[in-house]
Amino acid sequence: MLYREESLKGYKGDHLKLAQVSSAIEAQYYMQKTRLEEFFLFANRMDYKKLGIAFCIGLSDEAKIFAEFLRKEFDVVSVCCKVCGIDKSRLDLERMKPDIHEAMCNPIGQAMLLNKQHTDLNIICGLCIGHDIQFIEYSEAPVTTFIVKDRVLAHNTAGSIYCQYLRKRI
Repeated sequence: MLYREESLKGYKGDHLKLAQVSSAIEAQYYMQKTRLEEFFLFANRMDYKKLGIAFCIGLSDEAKIFAEFLRKEFDVVSVCCKVCGIDKSRLDLERMKPDIHEAMCNPIGQAMLLNKQHTDLNIICGLCIGHDIQFIEYSEAPVTTFIVKDRVLAHNTAGSIYCQYLRKRI
C-alpha cells in the first residue's frame, strides 16, 4: 500500500489518542449508542472540558437542546451563524429578499469567537454547506459534526441515498 507506512507516521500525540478513543468507542458500543451518547463518551475520554457549538439560526432549538444535554458534564459555549449581524451587501452576497437588510452567515466569526473562548472541541450543528468548511478552516480546536443541514430531508442527508425516488431525481 502506497500510503500505509507514510500515514502511520501521523498517528502520534493527539492524533494517536483520537484514533485510540474512536476505536475504543466503536469496539465497545457498536450499534448501541447514539451520536449524542457518543459525544459524552468521546469528550470525556479525550479529557475535553469546554465544548463549542457553532449552529445555524434555523436549528437554534436543536442546538439549545443539544447544549442542555452537554452541559450536564461540560462547559458549553454556543454561537449562532448570524453573529455580528453583517449585512450581505458588505460582501456583495446574493440575497433572498434584495430590498431588506439580510444578515449573512458568519462562520469565520463563529470560529473566532469560539477560539477566543479556548474551546477544546467545536461541534457543527447545521451550518450551511461551504460555511461548515470555512468554520473548520478557522477553528483552532478540532471540529466534529452533530447535524448536517438538509432543509429538504429534515437534516437526514443519507435520505437522498436511501430513497430510490430521490436517487433517480439526482
